[in-house]
Amino acid sequence: MNRTDTQEPAISNTENHGIGLASDTSAPCSKRTPSASEATDYYFCQAADVLGVPTWLRSLLLIPKREVTVRIPVEMDNGSIETFVGYRVQHNNFRGPMKGGLRYHPEVNLDEVRSLASLMTWKTAVVNIPYGGAKGGVCVQPSHLTTKEMERLTRSFVDGIHDIIGPDSDIPAPDMGTTHEVMAWFRNQWEKYHGFNPAVITGKPVEEYGAKGREEATGRGVGILALKLLRRLNIRPQDCRVAIQGFGNVGSHAAKFLSESMFPIVAVSDVSGCYFNPRGLDVAALLRHALANRSLEGFAECDRLPANELLSLECDLLIPAALGGVISENNVSSVRARTIIEAANSPIHPEAHRRLTEGGITILPDILANSGGVTVSYFEWVQNLQHYSWSLDRIRQELDHKLSEAFESVWQESIAKSLDLRTAAYTVGIGRVQRAAELAGFRA
Repeated sequence: MNRTDTQEPAISNTENHGIGLASDTSAPCSKRTPSASEATDYYFCQAADVLGVPTWLRSLLLIPKREVTVRIPVEMDNGSIETFVGYRVQHNNFRGPMKGGLRYHPEVNLDEVRSLASLMTWKTAVVNIPYGGAKGGVCVQPSHLTTKEMERLTRSFVDGIHDIIGPDSDIPAPDMGTTHEVMAWFRNQWEKYHGFNPAVITGKPVEEYGAKGREEATGRGVGILALKLLRRLNIRPQDCRVAIQGFGNVGSHAAKFLSESMFPIVAVSDVSGCYFNPRGLDVAALLRHALANRSLEGFAECDRLPANELLSLECDLLIPAALGGVISENNVSSVRARTIIEAANSPIHPEAHRRLTEGGITILPDILANSGGVTVSYFEWVQNLQHYSWSLDRIRQELDHKLSEAFESVWQESIAKSLDLRTAAYTVGIGRVQRAAELAGFRA
């Protein structure tokens, strides 16, 4: 398997990772839409300015430890051979083994994976679990593959990266386009090389040493944090109209949790459209319909609008839970939410974030808001290492405890330093990674 393996890139490459953005934080990316990694690095540099992180240390913390690109030949069901491209970016391991999902999507590219790996470094630090950040993916449309083709793709991908993956070095997990079944294939193929060790990957089926509650974890975490944030803002659940963009795993579980907590869910959307009822949707009926049809297409107990209109609906809480970059300088003026919780990774461009916060809109950033998934992945990893299974009640209690601690640390940082919540979350995360680097001997 051919592989491009770049370890510890030279500091001369820093401009490719957006470090220069720190010199002008007043007008982020105003001349053009930033790439995914530029946007992430911009937020890093804003927080690094607050912390006074020296330039040499910014380079050390920003540049990925290793970037791997592999070609993935797959025999299709018709006997032909197709070649796909896969990536694994290992960003930082100062605080522990690197951790991050595997994404199967046609828009996967190295820049996106690099950005997501960096986000994982700060996310695991914010929630204070002993991991660094990584991310991986394959540029593919999963819906165009049969189950057998998906399995062969996954096993071929493992063949290309198995030697850099391990329970003490880099632990993958599910992400967009992958499932617990894909994780089972991944583990099985990896163990052919390295022997039995279920801790190599998380998000596995419960029968295959997975953790109870892992599938719901990210969406449930969004709901837990929504309750904590809105309590701080003196907004009662029953008075908070919620709109959720995306009704996949994260959006649907967030909707279920919030609906059960007395929030009126007035709008949800998927690729088929936006489903709207100003008095509140029947979330249980939506969940049944989505489960039966694998889409919201055809759900008739509400008004149906174009999918992109959800972002401009008047609501108290907007939850982008689909793709990144959905709120940009081009559509930010149409956003009418009072509060935004980023269930997706990087759904708001830097310039749009600046304009929203200046307009008084409170934003709970992705590196805290969607950290429930990696937190329960950590619980799964711990159980695998202990060869002991936790109950669902214990996992939910531990998740609430971890997210509560993380939220309080970010909220107090925001108050103490007069920062928006995104910058506060980054300063908390960067500060912890910086301390780990210093303890490892990296000092000027």
